[in-house]
Amino acid sequence: MNVNARPICSVCIANYNGAAVLIDCLESVLAQLGGHRLEIIIHDDASTDASLELIKTRYPVAQCPQIRLIESAQNVGFCISNNRMVAEAQGEYILLLNNDAALAPDAISTLLAAARAQPKPGILTLPQYDWATGKLVDRGCLLDPFYNPVPNLDPNRRDVAMVIGACLWIPRDRWQALGGFPEWFESIGEDLLLCCQARLQGDPVEVTAQSYYRHRQGASFGGNRVDANRLSTTYRRRRLSERNKTYVMILCAPMLRLALTLPLHLVLIAFEGAVMSAVLRSTRPWQEIYAPVFTALWQRRAQLSAQRAQLQAKKNTRNYGKGFTWLPHKLTLLLRHGVPKIS
Repeated sequence: MNVNARPICSVCIANYNGAAVLIDCLESVLAQLGGHRLEIIIHDDASTDASLELIKTRYPVAQCPQIRLIESAQNVGFCISNNRMVAEAQGEYILLLNNDAALAPDAISTLLAAARAQPKPGILTLPQYDWATGKLVDRGCLLDPFYNPVPNLDPNRRDVAMVIGACLWIPRDRWQALGGFPEWFESIGEDLLLCCQARLQGDPVEVTAQSYYRHRQGASFGGNRVDANRLSTTYRRRRLSERNKTYVMILCAPMLRLALTLPLHLVLIAFEGAVMSAVLRSTRPWQEIYAPVFTALWQRRAQLSAQRAQLQAKKNTRNYGKGFTWLPHKLTLLLRHGVPKIS
């Protein structure tokens, strides 16, 4: 890597207690083919494990000047971590990469070629494969009517509704224009909002045909895995997911779609909360996952209304709905895996 010139890409890695996985991630970036000018920015989010010691001893500045470390004095979460890194990035493009993910050797070359082929600068990702099984997880995601991500498995489909933040490529100036990640989301769904905002403004959101990245799903946040044919998740993940996808629906859905889907969505959330609490014989699912959605919507009603008006005023595309499917993804998961295990 040539570190004396301005980098073509800044690889931003948000790290919290990732000592067990971080080396695989960093080595995959350092091993990229093509001789591209890269910088690697790591934001350590007040880790309590050996992450900082590992980075400083294995990748000292004198030997790895392309690696920059931002040490946070307190834990600030995924959104703020990424916003901080991009604020310091110098690359023409940004690649957000989870610390529990690793790139194929030709990943940067593939993303760069795809970015330069886009008629309008937009967001890209690579096909995602599960670290443990080697199976294809998705080629980006579509969305169901209630803004649940639906894995795209079609090898011939390039345009998607969203890509997950574990491997998200975007021109730095487009990130800045879109405002980065919403820090009030905490985590989960920030990538969904960024992609929906981009598509509202006519930016492409696509997956490459070639290359890939491997991902230890759920390693950094818990849950989001299928074990023994049963979906596992966590109370925190489910709470943030239900709340934040509702935010995105309110902010980005066209008025007619919103008028049709939001009331049904809220009814289904209440129904699901009641059923889950009954099945698990505990009020915890309702109290920790579903009830907070209604509380949050009421508390942020003025903010959501004002931000929706701003986003909808900027829309210039009629293709927003092309990334949606009609079948509710939760129903598919329920029929396939049963009631999820929540921990």
